[in-house]
Amino acid sequence: MELPRYPYRQSLEQRSGRPERRPVVVIGAGPVGLTLALDLARRDVPVVVIDDNDHIGSGSRAVCWAKKTLEVFDRLGIGEAVARDGVRWQRGRVFHGEREAYQFDLLPEPGHKMPAMVNLQQDQVEALLVRAAQGDGRIELRGRHELIGMAQDEAGVTLTVRTPDGLFDMRADWVVACDGARSPTRTLLGLGFAGQVFEDRFLIADVTLSAGARPRGLDPAQPERWFWFDPPFHRGQSVLLHAQAGGLWRIDFQLGRDADIEAERQPDRIKARVSAMLDGAPFELAWSSIYQFACRRAERFRVGRVLLAGDAAHQVSPFGARGANSGVQDADNLGWKLAAVVKGKGGEGLLDTYEFERMEAADDNIGHSTRATDFISPKSALSRRLRRAVLDLAPRAAFAKALVNSGRLSLPTEHVDSPLTTPDADTWMAGPGPGCPAPDAPHASGWLSEAAAGRFTLLAFGWRVAVPGLPVLELPGEGLAADRYAARPGCVYLLRPDGIVAARWHRFDADAVAAAWLRAQGRSLETSHE
Repeated sequence: MELPRYPYRQSLEQRSGRPERRPVVVIGAGPVGLTLALDLARRDVPVVVIDDNDHIGSGSRAVCWAKKTLEVFDRLGIGEAVARDGVRWQRGRVFHGEREAYQFDLLPEPGHKMPAMVNLQQDQVEALLVRAAQGDGRIELRGRHELIGMAQDEAGVTLTVRTPDGLFDMRADWVVACDGARSPTRTLLGLGFAGQVFEDRFLIADVTLSAGARPRGLDPAQPERWFWFDPPFHRGQSVLLHAQAGGLWRIDFQLGRDADIEAERQPDRIKARVSAMLDGAPFELAWSSIYQFACRRAERFRVGRVLLAGDAAHQVSPFGARGANSGVQDADNLGWKLAAVVKGKGGEGLLDTYEFERMEAADDNIGHSTRATDFISPKSALSRRLRRAVLDLAPRAAFAKALVNSGRLSLPTEHVDSPLTTPDADTWMAGPGPGCPAPDAPHASGWLSEAAAGRFTLLAFGWRVAVPGLPVLELPGEGLAADRYAARPGCVYLLRPDGIVAARWHRFDADAVAAAWLRAQGRSLETSHE
């Protein structure tokens, strides 16, 4: 696939010499920034996206896209293309040495539009997002625009931007920093970025196998996630294997804290490691990188009229595919809230709930990533003995299987304590509670994830109801959707635009629904922000 570019062109501000006022400026044209831009554009909010580059980054980088992220992409028009072009999978196997410790299935039940996971290289996903942005007249994508200065006041933000033609100023009502782990925006804001930097180093190798080669039983027709602790081909360390699109295989080798980085970068050294892992099967090395990672987050996700999302706001380890997925979910959480504020339909307090909820999600992801890293790379002799005991027991003891941690795969975070969430007034024995992600299910004319996409929706099970201005989706009082929501005839669920349950009731009450809807829109929150 030929990757699109967004070449530099002089802007209206440069030609006129006067800053043009923009509702939203997004810093960074990666997956998070472009997802947010597309989300805002579909809500009729014009967006300018600036990036210091003019093309998509090289290499695979992020590979695994989780079900929730795929549903976001689907709402924005690229979900089916990602699922079509990528490798679908839902099962994984974990090995200790050459013996299997346990298996897992991320989506054992049928009846979902999107698969549990799709592996597609980040540059391919970015290409789909760039083309979608370039095809939307409400988005202006500006390459080779580097942010070097920023000042804000009560009315907006002034951005100083460097281009091949020199410096100029832009004016924005709101700015969202999606400019990566080394975020210049975060630096300009003076925000701390605290957490743990892990000393272990890892090698990524993307390889193409020769036709028909199936070392270690690899089957491209039935892709799975394979993870080894202490394999015979890489003693004392761990290895992760994923199938990618286009016949590529992603291999992650743990190298250890004391690895000689320059030596490990040498192609011959990389090829020797890969050859040992592939039992000598012929292959070609497509791309490689050595990385060290951190689990940390910014101390704030909102400073006045500037918000942070994606790696600019938080970092996690790659084990569990929580980095890019949580960034896309940041955009999903922020898009509808920022659009409401821009259009005067929500107070600024709604943006504080973005900070609250996504800091909660970041802490959740950091906790999972830290625990996985501690298991994969134990720091003491006692931790190593404990891991060995767990791995030895896992093949025959269910409790030990639950303790094996090769990376808990990305799931959306629950926001039970969010100020937008209305707690249950009824007693429920099952079903997604307020603050939880709403599960997908088929219905008479499609999928719930499609019907409720991007807007507040009331699900009414086996009962006809109406609330002025609130879309209602009528569903049978029995069947798969009712089962997933633990609903009986008369039950109603209020869903947020980002697919979170805002409230639920066993019986429809117009006043209760109206109050929960106001709360979920942040209308009951204070609109002032220091």
